[in-house]
Amino acid sequence: MKDVRVLLLYPPDQSSPGTMCKPNGSLAYPSLAGSLRRAGVDVKIYDACVGDSNDDLDDAFYRSASDLPTGLLRTGVSDDRILQVASDYDIIGLTSIFTEQETMVLTAARLIREVFPEKILIAGGVNARSRLTKFFGAGFDAICMSEAEGTILEIVDAVRSAAGTRGCPDLSSIGALAYRDGGEYRINRIAPDGVLMNLDQLPLPAWDLLPNDRYWKIARPHGGFFPQGAEVRYASMMTSLGCPFHCAYCHIAGEQEGSDFGFIGKYRIKSDERVLQELDILKGLGVKQLFIEDDSLFGMKKRSLRLLGKIRGLGFDILDVNGINVVHLLKRWKPDHDVLRALADAGFTEIVLPFESGNLRILRKYASNKLNIEMSDIKALIEACKEEYGFRITGNYMLGYPDETLEEIQTTTEMARRHVGWGLDAANFFLVMPLPGTPLFDMAVANGNLSADFNPDAMNWTKANMRNTLVPPAQLEEIRDHAWETVNPASYRDYKKSMVAGIKQR
Repeated sequence: MKDVRVLLLYPPDQSSPGTMCKPNGSLAYPSLAGSLRRAGVDVKIYDACVGDSNDDLDDAFYRSASDLPTGLLRTGVSDDRILQVASDYDIIGLTSIFTEQETMVLTAARLIREVFPEKILIAGGVNARSRLTKFFGAGFDAICMSEAEGTILEIVDAVRSAAGTRGCPDLSSIGALAYRDGGEYRINRIAPDGVLMNLDQLPLPAWDLLPNDRYWKIARPHGGFFPQGAEVRYASMMTSLGCPFHCAYCHIAGEQEGSDFGFIGKYRIKSDERVLQELDILKGLGVKQLFIEDDSLFGMKKRSLRLLGKIRGLGFDILDVNGINVVHLLKRWKPDHDVLRALADAGFTEIVLPFESGNLRILRKYASNKLNIEMSDIKALIEACKEEYGFRITGNYMLGYPDETLEEIQTTTEMARRHVGWGLDAANFFLVMPLPGTPLFDMAVANGNLSADFNPDAMNWTKANMRNTLVPPAQLEEIRDHAWETVNPASYRDYKKSMVAGIKQR
């Protein structure tokens, strides 16, 4: 049987002029690579946005931004370099989590398919599995429809079995997989027990296969604030999967029991011992700043407090930029000092507070009713985070729901302004994005707020993607931009503006 080789490829990045350009570096590939390596499969991760040690970083990342036909900027290695790397591998996987990067994923797939028609192209991620027709049209052979640490091993076995037969691998018996069958594609549903509930059985992520030295030199993680010249040595991890909330704008709300993807939205945890094992690996790699990427770090509060106590003293600067649900930082609507103290003692230096909206109606309709913004003492929470525990804190605010009035939007922007006045370090304003795979997407298409044939390049948090909203799209973008410029301090605005394509910050 053939020794199959697998390449996990992050494509080049695309960004709007003047907006941030950062490496992807999502956790999907370290997790998949860990599964492949544990099974003895030869696997490589290649990030075409930054290249590897054989590429000049200045050419790959800082000077390669060029105009695309869409008016966006491309950052990454050349097409020839992508083909050179891909030439040595039998299976090439591309993840598509973020819809705005879909075009680059499909472009890479078409490039490889044209030159190497014999290679097996696979994709995964919530955007890919929600856009099957587009992805198969670009030349993909298979798309993983759920968590894929086991699925990718079955694909490898199928490719091995087909080696030497001059036939296509038989993928028809692999569960949770959409696959090409002649000129059509078919979908195998996930088995009832197909979702892993004991996360300790997951392979250890292969963080060492990421181009960490290049990431650290570029110093543009997906969040956080690092002063000019600061030593940046970051990595990401998750201590849990899933979320107890089912917000309409989050794909987790569509991944419930009975869904085509399996119950991957269910809140599941790693044991304390498993988390400590992963932290030990990251410390061995020289990681200093640790991004906790859990969708809900305090989904089980007692467990989280116990775990934070065990992390104390490990020496990481820990950041949670996905956002810790504000309600989990409160007790009877006041700051929960047990939680805040545990975060500080564990080494947290920065947390994001996802306020989402200043309107109870919006929070109840779209955000799982997870926060009573009117009863909560947010001023006391912000002051405690800053003055008692020394956290750097930013807030997230979403604007432009389909039925949101101008007055409701102004309520949210003015609330953010008050928060900054109380000590919040910065405010992030997002225009609501109806991303494929979310209930909000289905709602927007059904209600005529979004065409089913929408432009994925426009799925960016600075752009108003929906039409027929109460506040027109152009006005929404003006409100967002004005709020970001006037609410945030100049130091924060300048920091974010230094991360556009083609600028060498450090």
